[in-house]
Amino acid sequence: MPDYQTFDHDVLVVGAGGAGLRAAIAASAAGAKVGLVCKSLLGKAHTVMAEGGVAAALANVDDRDSWRVHFADTMRGGQYLNNWRMAELHAREAPDRVRELEAWGALFDRTPDGRILQRNFGGHKYPRLAHVGDRTGLEMIRTLQDHAVYQGIDVHMECTLVRLLTDGGRVAGALGYDRERGRFRLFRCRAIVLATGGIGRAYSITSNSWEYTGDGQALAYGAGAALQDMEFVQFHPTGMIWPPSVRGILVTEGVRGEGGVLLNRQGKRFMFDDIPENYRNQTADNEEEGWRYTQGDKSARRPPELLTRDHVARSILREVREGRGSPHGGVFLDIAWIKRRLPQAREHIIKKLPSMYHQFKQLADIDITTTPMEVGPTTHYVMGGIRVDGDTQRSTLPGLFAAGECAAGLHGANRLGGNSLSDLLVFGKRAGEFAAAFAREHAGVTVDSGQVEDAVRCALAPFERGAGADGRGPYQVQQDLQTMMQELVGIVRTEPEMARALDGIARLAEQARQVGVAGNREYNPGWHTALDLPNLLTISEAVTRAAIERRESRGGHFREDFPEKDPTWGKFNIVVRRGSDGRMQLSREPIPPLPAELAAIIEEQK
Repeated sequence: MPDYQTFDHDVLVVGAGGAGLRAAIAASAAGAKVGLVCKSLLGKAHTVMAEGGVAAALANVDDRDSWRVHFADTMRGGQYLNNWRMAELHAREAPDRVRELEAWGALFDRTPDGRILQRNFGGHKYPRLAHVGDRTGLEMIRTLQDHAVYQGIDVHMECTLVRLLTDGGRVAGALGYDRERGRFRLFRCRAIVLATGGIGRAYSITSNSWEYTGDGQALAYGAGAALQDMEFVQFHPTGMIWPPSVRGILVTEGVRGEGGVLLNRQGKRFMFDDIPENYRNQTADNEEEGWRYTQGDKSARRPPELLTRDHVARSILREVREGRGSPHGGVFLDIAWIKRRLPQAREHIIKKLPSMYHQFKQLADIDITTTPMEVGPTTHYVMGGIRVDGDTQRSTLPGLFAAGECAAGLHGANRLGGNSLSDLLVFGKRAGEFAAAFAREHAGVTVDSGQVEDAVRCALAPFERGAGADGRGPYQVQQDLQTMMQELVGIVRTEPEMARALDGIARLAEQARQVGVAGNREYNPGWHTALDLPNLLTISEAVTRAAIERRESRGGHFREDFPEKDPTWGKFNIVVRRGSDGRMQLSREPIPPLPAELAAIIEEQK
């Protein structure tokens, strides 16, 4: 067995995006010795790609906003499958977390009187997203990272975990490897916070970066923790369509928040044709009122382009399927039309959407101030993930915590735009604090050398098999999985197609177990991909099985064979656990009833 370096920490945080950095800061502030592991370089977390803003009821633009309205919007957007305690804490604490970020140096856009500016976003009743142009995630990471580096946190960059280690039914540590040199690292700790992000790389068209291979969800599942709501995958309505090399890259919802409209190939603003009944009284039915809303008219209703993401994505898919799509299989997103309304439209667009302007100019040679963008749905976010306690972010495995996208509960069946960044701040802080408290209150544990050796042996197995035995390497298996998930478990689902996907996942899992790689452990991306495959296959199976189980359509989960929402299913979360035989087991867990005071808020906001 090869040698490995050993590191000792009170709390190990896995992931250096917004949730991971905020958790590390909180744990360190609580007196814990903290280690921070990130798959890429520090500062390159996927959070930097979040563009629109941080949702928080600061009420700086519209004084009618409050945590109560934000809570009701989040619950309605999540189709009431949310962990209501998380939704309450999130709405209450998000304003303080944003002000805290500002105190640490974040430079937000400003109102004329100097307060943090907020913009409109889909599903939010009032302008609520604090933003820095369309580069909010980048500013968040810059600020959190600057604050974290002075906390004395040990950072392990370009390191990937391959297994969580347990002792007596609780977390004892983790085994990872240095991606550059291929050397193993053993982390001994008393508590772990998983903040590894999403699962988008299980699909072929995604806005997610290469790191998003479901590592945290799969690691937790393999160690015995429960997953929840895995059927709910959000397809952002607007990703780039053309050229093919950039297909799926995100086009922020902020474009629509600033007045951008969706048009089919006939030039028709099709979103007016299909406004859901439960949003009809909040949605404008004509262009004039929608425009007044984007300009801050408090008496106006929001334009239909700012309906929830699941609805907009399905509306775009309908236009494409019925032959009214753009030349490359999407629709048109037009912000240039506001030149009819604003005398300085070009300057306004470049100021408010600088990243979008440069993104389309550099990648597609399109000037968005004069030309509509071609956009279409892209796999963007998973509402499901590791099942956690609403207050502490503790998973069902003692000593293991989770925050951010890899944790389930806050968003229910569908996430509202902007709630992801405030989620990172609110629950990253809570996860770090409670992980530090757990580490302080519980004695150290013993790492079983047998578990370590088994994990090392499994990680090195692709080298023993060697490359080219059957002509199929890890990249081919990954590509086949992505194509299959996109086609069979995508925006619109049916049971026969998903049953085919399950068969395909089983076949690809067998191929993954036979995959071999050539060369050595240094600078070997083929090996890295081979080690990602089990995680991708695990979360793909969880998504597919949960989607088959939920025989209704709700939020990000749309069944063509069960197109209606079923009130019976609104009472359960689907929970995924690893059985004693190693097979995936599903159960329906009842959602605790809302306390009377929160139920009253929802009724009041209706």
